[in-house]
Amino acid sequence: MTKKSLFAAVLAASLFALGGCGSSNPNSSDAPNSAANAGSGGNAAGEAPPQKVSLMLDWYPNAVHSFLYAAQDQGYFAKEGLDVDIQMPADTNDALKLVAAGKIDLALTYQPQVLMARGENIPVKSIAAIVRHPLNHLMVPADGGIRSPKDLAGKTVGFSSIPLYEAMARTMIKQDGGDPDKASMVDVGYDLIPSIATGKVDAIIGGFINHEQLLLDKEGHPVTSLDPAAYGVPDYYELVLAASDDGLKAKQDVFAKFVAAAAEGQRYVADHPDEALAALLAHEDKSSPLDADIEKQSLQILLPLMTDKDQPFGSQDPASWDRVKTWLSDNKLLSSDVNAGDAYMNVTD
Repeated sequence: MTKKSLFAAVLAASLFALGGCGSSNPNSSDAPNSAANAGSGGNAAGEAPPQKVSLMLDWYPNAVHSFLYAAQDQGYFAKEGLDVDIQMPADTNDALKLVAAGKIDLALTYQPQVLMARGENIPVKSIAAIVRHPLNHLMVPADGGIRSPKDLAGKTVGFSSIPLYEAMARTMIKQDGGDPDKASMVDVGYDLIPSIATGKVDAIIGGFINHEQLLLDKEGHPVTSLDPAAYGVPDYYELVLAASDDGLKAKQDVFAKFVAAAAEGQRYVADHPDEALAALLAHEDKSSPLDADIEKQSLQILLPLMTDKDQPFGSQDPASWDRVKTWLSDNKLLSSDVNAGDAYMNVTD
Protein backbone atom coordinates (compact mmCIF):
# COMPACT_ATOMS: atom_id res chain seq x y z
CA MET A 1 0.00 0.00 0.00
CA THR A 2 1.38 3.44 -0.90
CA LYS A 3 1.73 6.17 1.72
CA LYS A 4 -1.00 8.12 -0.03
CA SER A 5 -3.33 5.12 0.01
CA LEU A 6 -2.55 4.51 3.65
CA PHE A 7 -3.44 8.13 4.42
CA ALA A 8 -6.76 7.68 2.61
CA ALA A 9 -7.58 4.41 4.34
CA VAL A 10 -6.82 5.67 7.82
CA LEU A 11 -8.72 8.88 7.29
CA ALA A 12 -11.73 7.13 5.80
CA ALA A 13 -11.85 4.65 8.67
CA SER A 14 -11.61 7.44 11.19
CA LEU A 15 -14.43 9.35 9.53
CA PHE A 16 -16.64 6.24 9.52
CA ALA A 17 -16.02 5.74 13.23
CA LEU A 18 -16.59 9.38 14.06
CA GLY A 19 -19.74 9.59 11.98
CA GLY A 20 -21.24 6.58 13.74
CA CYS A 21 -20.83 7.69 17.32
CA GLY A 22 -22.39 10.35 19.47
CA SER A 23 -20.46 12.79 21.61
CA SER A 24 -20.56 12.70 25.39
CA ASN A 25 -17.59 15.07 25.72
CA PRO A 26 -18.38 17.67 28.40
CA ASN A 27 -16.35 20.12 26.32
CA SER A 28 -18.48 19.62 23.21
CA SER A 29 -20.22 22.51 21.46
CA ASP A 30 -23.45 21.62 23.26
CA ALA A 31 -21.95 22.54 26.62
CA PRO A 32 -22.12 26.15 27.81
CA ASN A 33 -18.84 28.03 27.66
CA SER A 34 -18.34 29.97 30.87
CA ALA A 35 -15.67 32.33 29.54
CA ALA A 36 -17.73 33.35 26.53
CA ASN A 37 -20.90 33.69 28.61
CA ALA A 38 -19.08 35.83 31.14
CA GLY A 39 -17.82 38.09 28.37
CA SER A 40 -21.29 38.53 26.88
CA GLY A 41 -22.88 39.60 30.13
CA GLY A 42 -26.09 37.81 29.12
CA ASN A 43 -28.64 38.77 26.49
CA ALA A 44 -31.28 41.44 26.85
CA ALA A 45 -34.90 40.36 26.54
CA GLY A 46 -35.81 39.66 22.95
CA GLU A 47 -32.23 39.16 21.75
CA ALA A 48 -31.27 35.92 20.08
CA PRO A 49 -29.13 33.60 22.21
CA PRO A 50 -25.46 33.40 21.26
CA GLN A 51 -24.62 31.04 18.43
CA LYS A 52 -22.47 28.13 19.55
CA VAL A 53 -19.26 27.47 17.63
CA SER A 54 -16.88 24.63 18.44
CA LEU A 55 -13.21 24.93 17.54
CA MET A 56 -10.52 22.28 17.81
CA LEU A 57 -6.89 23.33 18.11
CA ASP A 58 -4.12 21.65 16.17
CA TRP A 59 -2.12 20.98 19.34
CA TYR A 60 -2.12 21.92 23.02
CA PRO A 61 -2.64 25.66 23.76
CA ASN A 62 0.50 27.66 22.99
CA ALA A 63 1.57 31.09 21.72
CA VAL A 64 0.11 30.66 18.24
CA HIS A 65 -3.36 30.38 19.82
CA SER A 66 -3.09 33.63 21.82
CA PHE A 67 -5.41 35.45 19.41
CA LEU A 68 -8.20 32.98 20.18
CA TYR A 69 -7.97 33.37 23.94
CA ALA A 70 -7.73 37.14 23.54
CA ALA A 71 -10.91 37.12 21.45
CA GLN A 72 -12.60 35.01 24.09
CA ASP A 73 -11.37 36.83 27.20
CA GLN A 74 -11.78 40.33 25.77
CA GLY A 75 -15.36 39.60 24.69
CA TYR A 76 -14.79 39.88 20.93
CA PHE A 77 -16.55 36.58 20.23
CA ALA A 78 -19.42 37.60 22.51
CA LYS A 79 -19.70 40.95 20.73
CA GLU A 80 -20.29 39.02 17.49
CA GLY A 81 -22.98 36.96 19.21
CA LEU A 82 -20.86 33.82 19.46
CA ASP A 83 -20.38 31.30 22.25
CA VAL A 84 -17.06 29.66 21.33
CA ASP A 85 -15.92 26.35 22.78
CA ILE A 86 -12.16 25.89 22.28
CA GLN A 87 -11.08 22.26 22.51
CA MET A 88 -7.71 20.49 22.48
CA PRO A 89 -7.44 17.34 20.35
CA ALA A 90 -6.87 13.99 21.98
CA ASP A 91 -4.72 13.22 18.94
CA THR A 92 -3.08 15.83 16.70
CA ASN A 93 -4.59 14.11 13.64
CA ASP A 94 -8.15 14.43 14.96
CA ALA A 95 -9.08 18.03 14.16
CA LEU A 96 -9.63 17.85 10.40
CA LYS A 97 -11.33 14.46 10.64
CA LEU A 98 -13.79 15.74 13.24
CA VAL A 99 -14.67 18.75 11.09
CA ALA A 100 -15.24 16.55 8.06
CA ALA A 101 -17.47 14.27 10.13
CA GLY A 102 -19.56 17.23 11.37
CA LYS A 103 -18.54 16.75 15.01
CA ILE A 104 -16.67 20.07 15.24
CA ASP A 105 -17.45 23.33 13.44
CA LEU A 106 -13.91 24.60 12.90
CA ALA A 107 -10.36 23.30 13.20
CA LEU A 108 -6.86 24.66 13.01
CA THR A 109 -4.82 22.68 10.51
CA TYR A 110 -2.25 23.13 7.73
CA GLN A 111 -2.62 24.33 4.15
CA PRO A 112 -1.06 21.25 2.48
CA GLN A 113 -3.24 18.93 4.60
CA VAL A 114 -6.40 20.67 3.40
CA LEU A 115 -5.41 20.09 -0.21
CA MET A 116 -4.42 16.48 0.48
CA ALA A 117 -7.78 15.90 2.18
CA ARG A 118 -9.59 17.30 -0.87
CA GLY A 119 -7.55 14.90 -2.96
CA GLU A 120 -9.08 12.04 -0.95
CA ASN A 121 -12.61 13.47 -1.38
CA ILE A 122 -12.71 14.74 2.20
CA PRO A 123 -15.02 17.81 2.08
CA VAL A 124 -13.07 20.43 4.02
CA LYS A 125 -12.08 23.96 3.12
CA SER A 126 -9.78 26.63 4.59
CA ILE A 127 -11.61 29.83 5.55
CA ALA A 128 -8.67 31.87 6.89
CA ALA A 129 -4.86 31.87 6.81
CA ILE A 130 -3.60 32.20 10.38
CA VAL A 131 0.19 31.81 10.08
CA ARG A 132 1.10 33.09 6.63
CA HIS A 133 4.58 31.58 6.23
CA PRO A 134 6.32 28.30 7.08
CA LEU A 135 7.31 27.63 10.69
CA ASN A 136 8.63 24.19 9.78
CA HIS A 137 12.27 24.70 8.79
CA LEU A 138 15.18 22.40 8.02
CA MET A 139 17.42 22.59 11.11
CA VAL A 140 21.14 21.81 11.34
CA PRO A 141 23.60 22.15 14.25
CA ALA A 142 24.82 25.73 14.45
CA ASP A 143 28.41 24.61 15.01
CA GLY A 144 28.42 21.99 12.23
CA GLY A 145 29.69 22.21 8.70
CA ILE A 146 26.29 22.32 6.99
CA ARG A 147 25.67 25.77 5.53
CA SER A 148 22.91 25.05 3.03
CA PRO A 149 20.78 22.07 1.97
CA LYS A 150 23.20 20.82 -0.71
CA ASP A 151 25.70 20.07 2.08
CA LEU A 152 23.43 17.23 3.23
CA ALA A 153 24.78 14.88 0.53
CA GLY A 154 26.09 11.88 2.43
CA LYS A 155 24.35 13.05 5.60
CA THR A 156 21.28 11.85 7.51
CA VAL A 157 18.07 13.87 7.70
CA GLY A 158 15.49 13.01 10.35
CA PHE A 159 11.83 13.76 9.65
CA SER A 160 8.71 13.30 11.75
CA SER A 161 6.81 10.49 10.00
CA ILE A 162 5.01 12.75 7.51
CA PRO A 163 5.82 12.19 3.80
CA LEU A 164 5.24 15.91 3.20
CA TYR A 165 8.29 16.74 5.32
CA GLU A 166 10.51 14.26 3.50
CA ALA A 167 9.42 15.83 0.20
CA MET A 168 10.26 19.29 1.54
CA ALA A 169 13.80 18.23 2.46
CA ARG A 170 14.36 16.61 -0.92
CA THR A 171 13.10 19.71 -2.74
CA MET A 172 15.41 21.95 -0.71
CA ILE A 173 18.47 19.83 -1.44
CA LYS A 174 17.69 19.65 -5.16
CA GLN A 175 16.92 23.37 -5.46
CA ASP A 176 20.24 24.15 -3.78
CA GLY A 177 22.13 22.14 -6.39
CA GLY A 178 22.58 18.95 -4.39
CA ASP A 179 21.49 15.37 -5.01
CA PRO A 180 18.65 14.39 -2.64
CA ASP A 181 19.27 10.71 -3.37
CA LYS A 182 22.65 11.02 -1.65
CA ALA A 183 21.00 12.10 1.62
CA SER A 184 19.62 9.42 3.92
CA MET A 185 16.05 10.19 5.04
CA VAL A 186 15.20 8.64 8.42
CA ASP A 187 11.78 8.66 10.07
CA VAL A 188 12.46 9.62 13.71
CA GLY A 189 8.81 10.05 14.69
CA TYR A 190 8.40 12.46 17.60
CA ASP A 191 12.08 12.27 18.54
CA LEU A 192 13.20 15.27 16.51
CA ILE A 193 14.91 17.04 19.41
CA PRO A 194 16.82 14.07 20.86
CA SER A 195 17.79 12.78 17.42
CA ILE A 196 19.66 15.97 16.51
CA ALA A 197 20.83 16.77 20.06
CA THR A 198 22.57 13.38 20.31
CA GLY A 199 23.96 13.44 16.78
CA LYS A 200 21.84 10.53 15.59
CA VAL A 201 20.99 12.66 12.54
CA ASP A 202 22.74 15.58 10.88
CA ALA A 203 19.56 17.60 10.28
CA ILE A 204 15.86 17.52 11.07
CA ILE A 205 12.73 18.67 9.30
CA GLY A 206 9.33 18.79 10.97
CA GLY A 207 10.49 21.01 13.82
CA PHE A 208 9.13 24.54 14.16
CA ILE A 209 11.22 27.69 14.59
CA ASN A 210 8.89 28.87 17.36
CA HIS A 211 9.11 25.61 19.34
CA GLU A 212 11.75 22.96 18.62
CA GLN A 213 14.41 25.52 17.70
CA LEU A 214 13.79 27.47 20.90
CA LEU A 215 13.88 24.32 23.02
CA LEU A 216 17.11 23.14 21.40
CA ASP A 217 18.71 26.52 22.03
CA LYS A 218 17.59 26.46 25.66
CA GLU A 219 18.95 22.94 26.14
CA GLY A 220 22.37 23.94 24.81
CA HIS A 221 22.03 22.53 21.29
CA PRO A 222 21.68 25.63 19.09
CA VAL A 223 20.61 25.06 15.51
CA THR A 224 20.55 27.06 12.31
CA SER A 225 17.20 27.03 10.54
CA LEU A 226 16.88 27.02 6.76
CA ASP A 227 13.60 28.39 5.40
CA PRO A 228 12.05 25.96 2.89
CA ALA A 229 10.55 28.91 0.98
CA ALA A 230 14.11 30.00 0.14
CA TYR A 231 14.86 26.62 -1.44
CA GLY A 232 12.06 25.72 -3.83
CA VAL A 233 9.20 24.87 -1.46
CA PRO A 234 6.18 27.19 -1.90
CA ASP A 235 5.80 29.89 0.75
CA TYR A 236 2.78 28.12 2.18
CA TYR A 237 0.38 28.99 5.01
CA GLU A 238 1.62 27.05 8.02
CA LEU A 239 -1.68 27.28 9.90
CA VAL A 240 -5.18 27.75 8.52
CA LEU A 241 -8.71 27.65 9.89
CA ALA A 242 -10.83 24.95 8.26
CA ALA A 243 -14.54 24.16 8.02
CA SER A 244 -16.49 21.48 6.19
CA ASP A 245 -18.34 22.16 2.95
CA ASP A 246 -21.64 21.38 4.68
CA GLY A 247 -20.73 23.59 7.60
CA LEU A 248 -20.08 26.50 5.27
CA LYS A 249 -23.44 26.01 3.57
CA ALA A 250 -25.19 26.21 6.93
CA LYS A 251 -23.04 28.68 8.86
CA GLN A 252 -20.95 30.85 6.53
CA ASP A 253 -22.23 34.03 8.19
CA VAL A 254 -21.39 32.61 11.63
CA PHE A 255 -17.88 31.68 10.52
CA ALA A 256 -17.41 35.17 9.05
CA LYS A 257 -18.24 36.59 12.49
CA PHE A 258 -15.74 34.19 14.04
CA VAL A 259 -12.95 35.38 11.73
CA ALA A 260 -13.84 39.02 12.40
CA ALA A 261 -13.61 38.45 16.17
CA ALA A 262 -10.37 36.49 15.72
CA ALA A 263 -8.91 39.45 13.82
CA GLU A 264 -9.73 41.69 16.78
CA GLY A 265 -8.07 39.16 19.03
CA GLN A 266 -4.92 39.24 16.92
CA ARG A 267 -4.85 43.06 17.04
CA TYR A 268 -5.10 42.87 20.83
CA VAL A 269 -2.19 40.42 20.97
CA ALA A 270 -0.05 42.67 18.76
CA ASP A 271 -0.84 45.72 20.93
CA HIS A 272 -0.69 43.95 24.31
CA PRO A 273 1.68 40.96 23.97
CA ASP A 274 2.46 40.68 27.69
CA GLU A 275 -1.21 40.69 28.68
CA ALA A 276 -2.02 38.22 25.90
CA LEU A 277 0.76 35.91 27.06
CA ALA A 278 -0.54 36.06 30.64
CA ALA A 279 -4.01 35.12 29.40
CA LEU A 280 -2.58 32.21 27.41
CA LEU A 281 -0.74 30.89 30.45
CA ALA A 282 -4.01 31.02 32.38
CA HIS A 283 -5.50 28.71 29.74
CA GLU A 284 -2.62 26.24 29.56
CA ASP A 285 -3.50 22.58 29.57
CA LYS A 286 -2.24 21.02 32.80
CA SER A 287 -1.09 17.93 30.94
CA SER A 288 1.08 20.12 28.66
CA PRO A 289 2.45 22.93 30.86
CA LEU A 290 3.96 25.92 29.12
CA ASP A 291 7.37 27.52 29.59
CA ALA A 292 6.64 31.25 29.86
CA ASP A 293 10.05 32.22 28.45
CA ILE A 294 9.69 29.90 25.44
CA GLU A 295 6.15 31.14 24.73
CA LYS A 296 7.28 34.78 24.95
CA GLN A 297 10.00 34.14 22.38
CA SER A 298 7.55 32.15 20.28
CA LEU A 299 5.07 35.02 20.22
CA GLN A 300 7.80 37.41 19.06
CA ILE A 301 8.54 35.07 16.16
CA LEU A 302 4.88 34.52 15.32
CA LEU A 303 3.52 38.06 15.27
CA PRO A 304 5.19 39.19 12.02
CA LEU A 305 4.29 35.88 10.37
CA MET A 306 0.60 36.19 11.22
CA THR A 307 0.00 39.62 9.74
CA ASP A 308 0.31 41.23 6.33
CA LYS A 309 0.18 45.01 6.22
CA ASP A 310 -1.43 44.90 2.78
CA GLN A 311 -4.07 42.24 3.52
CA PRO A 312 -6.73 41.75 6.19
CA PHE A 313 -6.08 39.16 8.89
CA GLY A 314 -6.91 35.71 7.59
CA SER A 315 -7.06 36.63 3.89
CA GLN A 316 -5.95 33.97 1.42
CA ASP A 317 -4.26 34.47 -1.94
CA PRO A 318 -5.46 32.21 -4.79
CA ALA A 319 -1.89 32.13 -6.15
CA SER A 320 -0.67 30.56 -2.90
CA TRP A 321 -3.16 27.72 -3.19
CA ASP A 322 -2.23 27.16 -6.84
CA ARG A 323 1.50 27.03 -6.06
CA VAL A 324 1.09 24.61 -3.15
CA LYS A 325 -1.25 22.39 -5.17
CA THR A 326 1.24 22.24 -8.06
CA TRP A 327 4.15 21.41 -5.75
CA LEU A 328 2.19 18.66 -4.00
CA SER A 329 1.18 17.18 -7.36
CA ASP A 330 4.76 17.33 -8.65
CA ASN A 331 5.88 15.42 -5.56
CA LYS A 332 3.17 12.78 -5.99
CA LEU A 333 1.44 13.76 -2.77
CA LEU A 334 -1.74 14.91 -4.50
CA SER A 335 -3.82 13.98 -7.51
CA SER A 336 -3.32 16.47 -10.32
CA ASP A 337 -7.09 16.77 -10.86
CA VAL A 338 -7.67 18.52 -7.50
CA ASN A 339 -8.99 22.05 -8.01
CA ALA A 340 -7.09 24.40 -5.68
CA GLY A 341 -10.00 26.84 -5.78
CA ASP A 342 -12.22 24.28 -4.04
CA ALA A 343 -9.88 24.11 -1.05
CA TYR A 344 -10.41 27.59 0.36
CA MET A 345 -12.88 30.45 0.78
CA ASN A 346 -12.40 33.94 2.19
CA VAL A 347 -15.57 34.06 4.27
CA THR A 348 -15.26 37.74 5.15
CA ASP A 349 -15.26 38.91 1.49
